[in-house]
Amino acid sequence: MQRYFALPDHFNEHEVTIVGDDVHHIVNVMRSKEGEKIFVSDGAGRSAVAKLVSLSAKEVRATIVELLNEQRELPIRVTIGQGLPKGEKMEWILQKGTELGAYSFFPFSSERTIVKLDAKKEAKKLERWRKIVKEAAEQSHRDVLPELLAPVSFREALKAGEQYTRCAIAYEKEGGTTMHQVLTEMTADESLLVLIGPEGGFTSDEVAQAEAKGFLSVSLGPRILRTETASQYVLACASYQFERTTPSSR
Repeated sequence: MQRYFALPDHFNEHEVTIVGDDVHHIVNVMRSKEGEKIFVSDGAGRSAVAKLVSLSAKEVRATIVELLNEQRELPIRVTIGQGLPKGEKMEWILQKGTELGAYSFFPFSSERTIVKLDAKKEAKKLERWRKIVKEAAEQSHRDVLPELLAPVSFREALKAGEQYTRCAIAYEKEGGTTMHQVLTEMTADESLLVLIGPEGGFTSDEVAQAEAKGFLSVSLGPRILRTETASQYVLACASYQFERTTPSSR
């Protein structure tokens, strides 16, 4: 069955209404009919099996057949703060990060960031990036739709750290602290923000600024990772640490 996301206020224990681009996909691409079943989520943790009862060009309505308890989300909420990379790397980071369980993303600009987004380009980029996140969340059967925030400055990224249980900054010259050490000090339902630099990494001054704000400088292993690989390493570590004994829902 296909999986779709509905707005939280369009989803209750009895029925769900789907609007937007998914209507076209259900009606014209999948050519679904009344009586067929789909998976649906409100993007905030609730998922269900629903039966289609009404299809039109503007909305699709379905009745809830079964509320699900799938346990598909990482036990901790991991936010990836990503230094804006060149080319289409951000698309790959968002897609794979969503598949691996990231709770949210926010891009930021730092001293070595090459990419510069003006207001017009930023709006179009965010629209495309959010579509990539949504499609990846549907494909990987996520119950939570990761939030993609608008790009911020490095200083704003450090300020955002106040909202999290733990904060880390990935630094290739860090020789002592590892992601394993950070994760072993965390428990379920806590939140973690990890800042990952652009292609050139962070300057020593930026790392010092982060540490002054309470961020822990961490190593991502003995090998130097590309910026598009670093977040996948972080999320894989979190999955291994917290999901080793979790039975598969497949």
